[in-house]
Amino acid sequence: MWIDRPDGHAYAGAMRWDDLFADLEAQLAAGERLDLDVEIDERARVDAAAVELADRLRGSVGLRIGVHLGSGTVYEGTLSHAGSQCLVLDEERHQVLIPYTAAVRYSGLSRLAVGTGPSVRQRLGLASALRGLARDRASVTVLVWRGAAGESVLYGVIDRVGRDFLDLAVTRPGEERRPANVSGVATIPFAALAGLRSVRSAES
Repeated sequence: MWIDRPDGHAYAGAMRWDDLFADLEAQLAAGERLDLDVEIDERARVDAAAVELADRLRGSVGLRIGVHLGSGTVYEGTLSHAGSQCLVLDEERHQVLIPYTAAVRYSGLSRLAVGTGPSVRQRLGLASALRGLARDRASVTVLVWRGAAGESVLYGVIDRVGRDFLDLAVTRPGEERRPANVSGVATIPFAALAGLRSVRSAES
């Protein structure tokens, strides 16, 4: 800033115009950066609010995770499939199908979230997976949730899959489904399913 002297000359004061403008520009830039940070944080919160648990599970396919059931049972294995209603864990010799409704806690999930996308496989529900087991006549171990009474375990082969239930031909562990081996048929609502374990195929 220029200030007039009594002799008619001017001299430079404590602040020059370019210093003033530089200071104002710095303040403006700092304010813009703050606004941008706030906007980014807000967008991150909005994006996080739209993420569903199934998205996190799809983002964790290929990782070793733990699935904790309400009964206290814990399944651990490599997550090989995350569909619309259930997941599949690969153990050393078995695969475990677990409905999402049976889990109360997960451990080991990635922070990555993956949307459903166009994959038909990802959209397959619990009934579709169970029908596949029934078609293959696979011997399964079924964990049935009984609320406060805990869990019960049944062995057998799935005979039929309805909209919200399955019929299990009950056998002793490891027995094939033959009329002489079947001790009865258990009709199990999907809501009571805590998990199903089957032997892994050679391709799995």
